[in-house]
Amino acid sequence: MLSQKVAQQSLRRLAVQQPYAMRWSLMNAASPAAVAMGRNVQKIQTRFAATSTTTSDPNKILVEQRLRRPVSPHLTIYRPQITWYMSALHRVTGIILSGPLYIFATAYLAAPLFGWHLESASLAASFATLPLAAKFSLKTLAALPFTYHSFNGLRHLMWDTGRGITNKQVIQTGWTVVGLSIASALYLAYV
Repeated sequence: MLSQKVAQQSLRRLAVQQPYAMRWSLMNAASPAAVAMGRNVQKIQTRFAATSTTTSDPNKILVEQRLRRPVSPHLTIYRPQITWYMSALHRVTGIILSGPLYIFATAYLAAPLFGWHLESASLAASFATLPLAAKFSLKTLAALPFTYHSFNGLRHLMWDTGRGITNKQVIQTGWTVVGLSIASALYLAYV
């Protein structure tokens, strides 16, 4: 409120003392504070567009200007870090875990309609008929995304509390998650 009164008074004072300066300052958008201080003469900054006389289509001019712009840095110039890989792997393992879950749940609900036997007893019996190497491979294939996603999720929850956010700690916890995931997945596949 006070600043409005000061600006109005300074504009009135300028209009009375120098009417032409008032009109000139308003046309050039001088601020009221500049007018009050007597600094109503401003340099007008102009920026000329880079145009060429060969083309008259503004869209073509714009396309030519965009081609001459510098290219911003891309992922290819940066050194890969463990955090990149772990972030991507966390998302991929989330999809790997949720996709088959939704497919199996849908198939389980549709099984009575089609006469499929997806009960626990029939699934366990069919899994028991597989060779030992196939059982170990399937169990490892199922356990590795689960253990990785679980341990990395705990790591993210730790970050949410504000702990372990320094570069050194992020790298250490990243390799810890990788090691724990592989060890626990192999243990679960062996059991």
